[in-house]
Amino acid sequence: MQHLPAVPYGTWFRRYRARQAPERRLVCFPHAGGSASFYRNWPHHLPAATELLAVRYPGREDRFDEPYATRLTDVADEIGTELAGLPPLPVTLFGHSMGAAIAYEVAARLEHRHGVVPQVLVVSGRRAPHLPRNRETVHLWSDDDVVAEVHRLGGVGADVLTHPELRALFLPMLRADYRLIDTYRPEPHPPLSAPLTALSGTDDPSCPVEDARGWSRVTTGAFALHALPGDHFFLIPAEAEVARLTAHAHRHTGTAQPPAR
Repeated sequence: MQHLPAVPYGTWFRRYRARQAPERRLVCFPHAGGSASFYRNWPHHLPAATELLAVRYPGREDRFDEPYATRLTDVADEIGTELAGLPPLPVTLFGHSMGAAIAYEVAARLEHRHGVVPQVLVVSGRRAPHLPRNRETVHLWSDDDVVAEVHRLGGVGADVLTHPELRALFLPMLRADYRLIDTYRPEPHPPLSAPLTALSGTDDPSCPVEDARGWSRVTTGAFALHALPGDHFFLIPAEAEVARLTAHAHRHTGTAQPPAR
């Protein structure tokens, strides 16, 4: 599959398949250890009039020389402000794992600070924010234990961490992202009014399907739950299905599906 060209778009976004007159915008938030290029193939699965913006976290790819973020809520503040300042379009937010938490905080800021209600928020591979996490100190673990955690989740590029030189390069970024999510405490927002769709892998050890169902409590809008076969990174083999589901979620949210087994 040919990769589509992408260009930086402001501080926080990389834009794929720029259009002169897009009809809608999809903003994608990467997981811990992930980067904007994780979504480079998604435009192949999206409607032609959809503009894809992938979030560029500092400390990686074309922001490699910038310091890592230290507070998830600060990241959400900056992304929300920049996103609200773009030319207005109907917007869908999608986030996986750590990215789901950031997407949720950005959705809250768009609605409650900037008066912009997303068409739909799609959260993937993360339990609802009011539920306790079973691991909150991963960023303090030994290198070997952090690597073991990545392997446990079926992490993208986990094999890279078996090479000493690459491990030395990627572990600081991974540890910084774990610090973001370990120290994150959801702010007491009013409920969202945007529709919300939650996605979960049926065999995800970090986000059981019932924990994903808990996202129904953070919105007064319609809610849907989709359980897809796979582990924490179920969205990799199901990339086309997840991208298309996300692109059309604003049409179908409210028709919840039972867990698929």
